[in-house]
Amino acid sequence: MERFYHIVTYGCQMNVHDSERIAGMLSELGYSETYSIEDADIIVFNTCCIRENAENHFFGNLGALKKLKEKKKGLIIAAGGCLTQQDGMAETVHKKFPFVDIVFGTHNLEKLKDYILQKHDGYKKSIIRIESDTGVIYEGEPLRSSYPNAWVNITFGCNNFCTYCIVPFVKGRERSRKSENILSECESLLKEGYKEITLLGQNVNSYNNGSDDIPFSALLEKIGAMEGKFRLRFMTSHPKDFSEDIARAMAGSDKICNAIHLPVQSGSDRILKAMNRHYTRSDYLRKIDILKKNIPDCAVSTDIIVGFPGETDEDFKDTLSLVREVGYHSAFTFVYSPRNGTPAAKMENQIPEDVKKERIMELVSLVNDKTRKISEEYVGKETEILVEDRDDKRELYFGRDEKGRMGYFESDKNEIGNFVTVKINRANGVSLMGEKV
Repeated sequence: MERFYHIVTYGCQMNVHDSERIAGMLSELGYSETYSIEDADIIVFNTCCIRENAENHFFGNLGALKKLKEKKKGLIIAAGGCLTQQDGMAETVHKKFPFVDIVFGTHNLEKLKDYILQKHDGYKKSIIRIESDTGVIYEGEPLRSSYPNAWVNITFGCNNFCTYCIVPFVKGRERSRKSENILSECESLLKEGYKEITLLGQNVNSYNNGSDDIPFSALLEKIGAMEGKFRLRFMTSHPKDFSEDIARAMAGSDKICNAIHLPVQSGSDRILKAMNRHYTRSDYLRKIDILKKNIPDCAVSTDIIVGFPGETDEDFKDTLSLVREVGYHSAFTFVYSPRNGTPAAKMENQIPEDVKKERIMELVSLVNDKTRKISEEYVGKETEILVEDRDDKRELYFGRDEKGRMGYFESDKNEIGNFVTVKINRANGVSLMGEKV
């Protein structure tokens, strides 16, 4: 009898890749994927606690499964990830949702298969297993679901302890995979036909700091020298560890995209210090200068938080001026949300919600204006798109160019996985509309 799994993923690309690892385990146990929760024999929630809305969605979606669980007696429900790793959260989940069969954390994800086998063997009670950071790196094979893109973790955890961030407390201290394992994985992916590899880590720039393995710049060079036509990206880069060696590695390979995500978070030195970011505005702008010197046409994207505790109007104006000075190709903008267990949640001078809303609207307007202008510069020009999928409703193929702009076009044949040159006829915000050349 065929059995099916359904995975619900919250959060960033690192969580998406963790879900691929979970899918690999479930495949080994004989499960096949289904997009229908009602048809699933096991439902796994891979949670995120970085943003409050992800937590709220998780609780809402989990609660909605109570009736399905009563109706389908053999259904297994599992919940894991960053949220459940938080102190006391596993017990909270079990208390609020006693019908959940398995609760696990970020440090014992690789044991999920064993927990499922226990349920298969008839274990009746809920399995609640949360472990502390063991420093172990899991090298299991993921079941990739994002062709032609592949995500490759190179580091796990974080040592930075930004005051607003819960990651070091739920993911543990930073640890790096061996370069030989990363290189072997990348070579295998290229042989399998993947066309874009993204190296993942909370701070990829600090890969193997303090060890006798190769630094991040050398890792980029080795992957960028591999044969075949493909793209190489990486995220996320912490500005304090970004170096000229990395910029030179990017400039030295036509495989490495001329694009980088370099989160600034704030343009105010006072707020950057309160955030424990380990750099000043001037430090950050020097890193931008390094990029421009080595890669004049590099597309820079960023993350920005508004409404951090104690942020004044002048601090916010500093952020706006930095956005204008750098000229970001795109930006992910966030309203500060207190996360229990972080120093910032206990800080005085929390910013009122109406002030946060006013500031985020002004910031988004500024970012969108620049984004539109950059998109309009594409009109009348050609750009190479790596085709990711097809929008069946609009009957258009779509994918991204080297700098991350999404482009749409028509084609009579299946283009997924192909590099296609597209002439851009129209720009729509962050999207480009064109025709195949």
